[in-house]
Amino acid sequence: MYSRCGSMDEAHKVFNKMPHRDIVSWGALIGGYARQSDFKMAQQCLNDMQLEGCKPDKVIFLIILAACSRKGLVDEGFQYFKSMSEEYGITPSIEHHTCLVDLLGRAGHLDDAENLLSNMPMPPNLKGWGSLLSSCKTYGDLERGRRCFDQMLRLDSRNASAYVQMSNIFADADMWADAHKVEELRKKAGAWKKPAQAWIEVDNKIHGFDVGDNSHPQSDFIYAKLKVLSRQMKEEGYVPKVELVVKPVSDEDKEDALCGHVEKLAIAYGLVSTPPGTTLRAAKSLRVCTDCHSATKIISKLEKREIFIRDAYRLHHFKDGACSCNDFF
Repeated sequence: MYSRCGSMDEAHKVFNKMPHRDIVSWGALIGGYARQSDFKMAQQCLNDMQLEGCKPDKVIFLIILAACSRKGLVDEGFQYFKSMSEEYGITPSIEHHTCLVDLLGRAGHLDDAENLLSNMPMPPNLKGWGSLLSSCKTYGDLERGRRCFDQMLRLDSRNASAYVQMSNIFADADMWADAHKVEELRKKAGAWKKPAQAWIEVDNKIHGFDVGDNSHPQSDFIYAKLKVLSRQMKEEGYVPKVELVVKPVSDEDKEDALCGHVEKLAIAYGLVSTPPGTTLRAAKSLRVCTDCHSATKIISKLEKREIFIRDAYRLHHFKDGACSCNDFF
């Protein structure tokens, strides 16, 4: 619980008080550091675990491979992968292979990632192709993205993520007709996007937000705060990523749409509802978007706040204009 909230000091204190630590408790601690992109501590805990006579299992290796992926540590990741079978007699599963695909893709080794997918000892799954498709978007690899998209539809024609990622790749390339065509295909297939939601706890109460939400009793204060922040952030060099809004509307309307992103609404509510200097902890149902990530870094500096956002993939710790992920997410 502490690690998922980003409170690793407290998590480690509880861990140290445990009279007996098994593979599950070690995994919880290592996973906490891994989610916060602290590979050094995750690796240290793995070494300490083995010194206490507790051998890593397949779950621990999944955690440490994910930690390597979050930091772009390709060599270290392959060393751990190799040690599974050679030192511990563990046969890597499709999940371990998919972690390697994610590691290679995030680090920009797209050729190697695709080759690994095509030559695994088992058929690649939806998650593997989805991971590579996400990397294709990051690095603007249109043709490889098409191949990943086709493979994903072959496995599941109603996977909304595939359509959204491919549409965004086309949009990034200014191929708007193709982007809208993919959107139409998504609707025709009945692949409905999972709406983003965010939550923040204030005064022991959970407050939830949907995209463009106006239903909160403090909505006027929330949007007023966002308007002020928008002006201040631009003075600090923030440029709204209007290209993320795949709609034929003006840049001004796209900026307004970005202001309605759920993590921004949750953060703004936290800012207007808590004393200055209070640490904010929010959660999001999907991956944090690149615009909100850039904005939150600047907000943490402007407001002199520590801000934790736990999304579907990792925990981001914003402080003094920087994030624990070092913009590698």
